[in-house]
Amino acid sequence: MSVFDIFAKLEREKAQKEATAIPIEWLVVGLGNPGQKYENTRHNAGFRALDAYCRHSGQRIDRLKFKALIGDGMFGGRRVLFLKPQTFMNLSGEAVRDAAAFYKIPPERIVVLFDDVSLAVGRLRVRAKGSAGGQNGVKSIIYQLQSDQFPRVKIGIGGKPHPAYDLADWVLSQFQGDDLQRIDEAAVRAWQAAEEIVRSGVAAAAQRFNGAT
Repeated sequence: MSVFDIFAKLEREKAQKEATAIPIEWLVVGLGNPGQKYENTRHNAGFRALDAYCRHSGQRIDRLKFKALIGDGMFGGRRVLFLKPQTFMNLSGEAVRDAAAFYKIPPERIVVLFDDVSLAVGRLRVRAKGSAGGQNGVKSIIYQLQSDQFPRVKIGIGGKPHPAYDLADWVLSQFQGDDLQRIDEAAVRAWQAAEEIVRSGVAAAAQRFNGAT
């Protein structure tokens, strides 16, 4: 480890200690399925975005609580709790509900990142609220919170290759070729969009990131 790495590590540790004195104000949730076999699947775009942020920042999301892997840190000038629900997609709302109740976080301060089959691979769409649009993890969150008033970052994974293709098989398929590069680039923009929501609000994030590829 170089002297620069040592100083960077010390700075991160200092920032983490300072952050613990600030109450958690936001939840940032990435949706996906746990387990190695799902790592590169289309349905794990939300996990992928948080993993990209961890690689960029050194943030850790590795403590098990609220039926999720969690980690807390400064993000967009606020202290946030990052969540990767470990319940499998269809029950994602249980983790979000429990964490939101514990920290008394209202829906409008819960940012959810997830895959969207209606968008081309790599395209983003930021929204302040809305229906699940057929995404079962979002459906579970809406049910558990009894609200759809939470901001979200939709990450395009592309539509089915043909109408007869089973949707479940499609979202559980793996990225290949050019799509793999596009989704990796989108994962970075997705966490940046979430950070912009926390820092400046949904409208500012939507203006900057909607439609970007």
